Amino acid sequence: MRILVVGLGSMGRRRLRNLTHIGGHELAGMEPWADRATEVGAEFGIEVLPTLEAGLAWGPDALVISTPPDQHTPIALAAARNGLPFFTEASVVVHGMDELIAAVDEAGTVAAPSCTMRFHPAVQLMRSRIAEGTIGRPLALTHHVGQYLPDWHPWEDYRTYYVSKRETGAAREIVPFELNWLTYLFGPVTDLAALRGKVSDLEVDIDDIYSGVFAFENGVQGSMVIEVVSRPAIRRARIAGELGTLVWDWNGHVVQEWRADTGAWEDFPDPDPVQGPGGEWVAENMYIEEMRGYLAAIEGTAPWPLPLREDQSLLELVLRMERSSDAVRGAGRAE
Repeated sequence: MRILVVGLGSMGRRRLRNLTHIGGHELAGMEPWADRATEVGAEFGIEVLPTLEAGLAWGPDALVISTPPDQHTPIALAAARNGLPFFTEASVVVHGMDELIAAVDEAGTVAAPSCTMRFHPAVQLMRSRIAEGTIGRPLALTHHVGQYLPDWHPWEDYRTYYVSKRETGAAREIVPFELNWLTYLFGPVTDLAALRGKVSDLEVDIDDIYSGVFAFENGVQGSMVIEVVSRPAIRRARIAGELGTLVWDWNGHVVQEWRADTGAWEDFPDPDPVQGPGGEWVAENMYIEEMRGYLAAIEGTAPWPLPLREDQSLLELVLRMERSSDAVRGAGRAE
């Protein structure tokens, strides 16, 4: 299969690493920045085209779209209108999704919006433990994700790339990224209330914290805080059930389960935090498995786990949170 990776920044490079690790496919890139195109082309030994038109003329069988989020939809539309399957990185931009869904439906091609965390072994473990009933019916959730924004890409100025823009701001982008796997565990969000704002001195015009309270289809209620101010970084979830509790600590590379019938904690470590089954850094494994899933969807051997319309509903949750926050702030000012 000939696969064109569109956008060769940090995620585009990652996808090239993933696909190279999997092997068996011919790869090319599309990157308008000449210096980056030359560097990545030499690093991976691939042809890099300067425009999408040139990339499509190369004759790809599928696209991996790794541009900034506000560029995803036009490129995905071009892919769908050419009858090509496409994968897009995690987004936060809902504009144009109705048109894209219509184009995909008409073309009958594979559309694969990113759902990376659904491929993480800890998320898969928690989903299976909940399904097996080991903690009984899940009831309550607390979840906190944070990482200091300048630490995201230490090699570049955080004020100069998409995380500094209001529409694609860092904290805003992470909201659907986390809700993606939470809804995988608990079903769609049915109700929410939220606050957002800027609490730090970061030199960007974005909301650097989103705080929400959610009710999910299966009855779970809980809170989620997403921010870009924490040092060190944190991703920690706690799920309380009728018969026990699950705690996932990303930094500790472990899921812990407490069960009432044993009165004790049991640890379920991630694969070795230094090397995974193939010798690769384990934090890369979920991205590798996501690419395997995309290839399987193209080949028709397994469905993609996140339909495009479900992805649209996740992105719309960000708007619901923002409207909720605006309503709360407005009510406070009125008083």
